[in-house]
Amino acid sequence: MKKARELSAKEVRDLRHPGKGTHAIFAVGGVDGLLLQITPNNARSWILRCKVGTKRRHIGLGGFPDVSLSQARERAREAKEAIRRGIDPVEERRAAQAALAAAQARGLIFADAVDKYCAAKLGEFRSDKHRKQWRSTLDSYACPAIGKMMVNEIEVQDILRALEPIWSTKTETASRLRGRIENVLAWATVAGHRRGDNPARWRGNLDAILPKPTKLATVDHHPALALSDTPAWFADLRARSGAATRALEFLAMTAARSGEVRGATWAEVDLDAALWIIPRERMKARREHRVPLTMESVALLKAMPKMQGCEFVFAAPRGGMLTDMALSACMRRINAAREGGYLDARTGRAAVPHGLRSTFRDWTAEQGYQRDMAEMALAHNVGTEVERAYRRSDMLERRRAMMAAWGRFLRGEAGAKVIEMGAAG
Repeated sequence: MKKARELSAKEVRDLRHPGKGTHAIFAVGGVDGLLLQITPNNARSWILRCKVGTKRRHIGLGGFPDVSLSQARERAREAKEAIRRGIDPVEERRAAQAALAAAQARGLIFADAVDKYCAAKLGEFRSDKHRKQWRSTLDSYACPAIGKMMVNEIEVQDILRALEPIWSTKTETASRLRGRIENVLAWATVAGHRRGDNPARWRGNLDAILPKPTKLATVDHHPALALSDTPAWFADLRARSGAATRALEFLAMTAARSGEVRGATWAEVDLDAALWIIPRERMKARREHRVPLTMESVALLKAMPKMQGCEFVFAAPRGGMLTDMALSACMRRINAAREGGYLDARTGRAAVPHGLRSTFRDWTAEQGYQRDMAEMALAHNVGTEVERAYRRSDMLERRRAMMAAWGRFLRGEAGAKVIEMGAAG
């Protein structure tokens, strides 16, 4: 077979489409089968015409002049060498392109992973407040450090860049942030965007580098009323008016959480049975909680005006649910009205609504009430998951007697001290 004459770079540049037909093809020599293809509109590209096994192939080598004549000849030689080794350059290129496409499909930066994780998982959270808090820590501390990184490239040192600036100064926030980063990366792994160990894992990983949170900061408990101040505080509270005041009074008598009281609806309350049943959707432990009501609690509820078109027991002045700040503001006003205020005995800080639950728990311990019963009154998990599954009683009537004694203590009445030594019901 006659070999094509080896054209120079100038001769290749001077080649022109003949003006008729579709694509014109010119052999440029130097490597057998190397061709320059020119379209009617003068677009030019390199082609290697060869045989791979039993198949005839036209292998594209790039466009001219981006790929020069010398580069085209070099690429043609490399392709022929691959063919001699039993490799099909076309199939090899397709496989590489498929792998690249797959990698790009898996590719995801951390900030986008946060978006996708939040869209999929934050609906499980109990309140909009928790959803916003969960997201805001990532936006404030993680995304500035690793937000633009591909999740499959994030390593331990990158996690440290996000955590170390606040690990000693905002330890609780930093600890939560670490867990949230771990959750996002765990989701990214399951979704196929990364492989390998989770660099945000604590045990056997970051715990070897960062000091334990418990060694850096103690838990910041909500300031609680001192037991000795409680009857005086309750008397000050009852002397005031307003929906928020009555909600705070009901909170104190039931030892419930602020959100549980503020979200209480008339449909949850059975005044005849003196029972308030909070559905699982509104409970922190995600289990229905039965609250026995004392005569005083029932009387308070019966005295509450019902706002037309509003389901809430303690409705805001314009309808809807009271805000958490409404109860906090009420407690601040009571504190401000008393010389020296009502302070937590341990920290010296002004008591807050949530701290009333700690006051109640201290009182039950002082009175000798069974621990499990007190914890049930607070809607805490009691025992292991297996133990809870087998427990059939929530000690409702025994808790009713305990809450009646607590009410007498709040009111400063004689006979408030009761010793409960019975076994679990």
